[in-house]
Amino acid sequence: MEDILAIVLIFGGGTAFALAMSPIGRAIAARIQGGGPASVPSEDVQRALDASHAVLEEVEGLRRDIGELQERVDFTERMLARQREDPRLPGQAS
Repeated sequence: MEDILAIVLIFGGGTAFALAMSPIGRAIAARIQGGGPASVPSEDVQRALDASHAVLEEVEGLRRDIGELQERVDFTERMLARQREDPRLPGQAS
């Protein structure tokens, strides 16, 4: 019985120590202490948020530009259609 207990303590203690020293163990320890994820600094998160906001602003600008281009194309099509429909002056070649 003592042999089994010694084996369990040796291997169990080694496994617990290895887990405590791993990134997973550090993340669990940080979570227990009340902090956030230990491996993601807030600077990196802030940079990622800033980059995503910049991308969203760029996409909104592109959407506005596309909307303006659609309006211009619609206006041009209406002008061309009106020009074809207008009667020509007498004596003008079509």
